[in-house]
Amino acid sequence: MKMLTFKLKPKTIFGIILAVTGVIVILLTFVSNHTDKSESVSASVSASTDTERRDYLSSYGWETDKDFETKEITVPERWNDVYIDYNEVQKNQGFDLTDYKGRKVTLYTYKITNYEGETEGIVADMLVCDGILIGGDICNTSAENGFLVGFNGK
Repeated sequence: MKMLTFKLKPKTIFGIILAVTGVIVILLTFVSNHTDKSESVSASVSASTDTERRDYLSSYGWETDKDFETKEITVPERWNDVYIDYNEVQKNQGFDLTDYKGRKVTLYTYKITNYEGETEGIVADMLVCDGILIGGDICNTSAENGFLVGFNGK
């Protein structure tokens, strides 16, 4: 029977422990940055009808006025800082407008009637392309109290 023995100095043991810890930290960081967010949209959301759009807003607890506005817009090919920031809001809720640069989309705007604390100027904007919801937001259109958040209110 043969035996192998290793004699390690304390500095070598510390170096091995430090290297293993570094690898574990890198792996944990990579995994946490590449997992699906709980708020993300797992499948495409059909939004071709008024009922489907209202149902989607209702799933977040939003109540809407009976009327809505429709407008055709084009997602710009080149984005300024405003569009880059807006797309970050979209990414945080599972959408991404990057693939829609230069495409015509329909913007549906619904007045929100149950926003806590405010009743005037709160709207839901929904961007729809080929009957699929590709993004949107809840915002206050007033100049004094303006804000823009995802459908979840965050």
